[in-house]
Amino acid sequence: MYTGTVFNAPWDKSLIFSTMLFSSILLGVALIGLLVGEERNNFFWLLAMVVLPLAILIASALFGVRGYKLTNDALYIQRFGWNSKIPLTQLINAESNPHAMDNSLRTWGNGGLFAITGRFRNDRLGSYQAYATDPLRSVILRFPQRTIVLTPDNPEQFVREVRSRQMM
Repeated sequence: MYTGTVFNAPWDKSLIFSTMLFSSILLGVALIGLLVGEERNNFFWLLAMVVLPLAILIASALFGVRGYKLTNDALYIQRFGWNSKIPLTQLINAESNPHAMDNSLRTWGNGGLFAITGRFRNDRLGSYQAYATDPLRSVILRFPQRTIVLTPDNPEQFVREVRSRQMM
C-alpha cells in the first residue's frame, strides 16, 4: 500500500513575526483580564478579556498548517491534531508560482496567526482557498469549481509529484 509523500510547510519570516506579535497581544490581553481591577470578577469581562483571546489563540494554533501529504488520490493538509482531505480526482492543473498570492484580499480567514488560511481573492487567481505558511513557495491547484494555494517546502517537487499522480 502506498503511504504517500510528505512535504513540510515552512514558515516565512513574516508569519513568524505576526504569530509572535499576535500571540503576545492575545496573551497580554488575557493576562490583563485576569489581573486588572475590580472588573476581573465580572463574567462578561472574563469572557471578553480572557476566554475570547485564549480561544482565538488556541483555535488558530489548531488550524495551523504543519505540512502536506500526497497519496495516489488525495492531498491531506496536515493540521495540529488532524488532516483536511482534498480529493485530487478532478484536478485540472498544478503549477508553482511564487507570486500567486501577491496583492490578495482576504475575504474570510486567518492572515497570519500560525498560518495563512481561508478564502482570498486577487486578479491573478480570482477567488481561491489558501493553506499557506510561506507565500513565496506557492503552488496553485486548479479544480473545475475551485482554486487552492499551498506552500510546500519544495514547490517544484510537489508539482512533479502531483502531475505524476494525474497520469496514474
